[in-house]
Amino acid sequence: MKAETTSPTAEFTQRFSATRRGARLARHLAVHQLDGWGVPYGSDLSDSAAVIVAELTANAVTHARVPGRDFELRLTLAPKTLRIEVSDARADREPDPRPPTPDLETGRGLLLVDAVATTWGATDRVVGKTVWAELALR
Repeated sequence: MKAETTSPTAEFTQRFSATRRGARLARHLAVHQLDGWGVPYGSDLSDSAAVIVAELTANAVTHARVPGRDFELRLTLAPKTLRIEVSDARADREPDPRPPTPDLETGRGLLLVDAVATTWGATDRVVGKTVWAELALR
């Protein structure tokens, strides 16, 4: 299911190394870019976007890493939505949110994305996949 976005008013795209450092940098640059677009640090929208970017990029480097391949972050600000896309090189690893067992310290990322995002999903690419999430602008 792909949500419809109207014409973007602003777009940001950047590739990062598929490492934990790359994921952390993506989150920092995302909130910095949003601040530049008028979405202040610490606002609900900025904090929600930071959670989504953190979880999707962590998944890209943890579950979908291909040695020598980067992941890509794309932010698209439209009049009614902020769309966050993280693309990686592994088409064979679709996102699969499932309730974690209570004793595990991991496995809740997509549940957080589902709780925070207005809508989210995944689409195939020529190489790999894109996991996306959208936040409604208030």
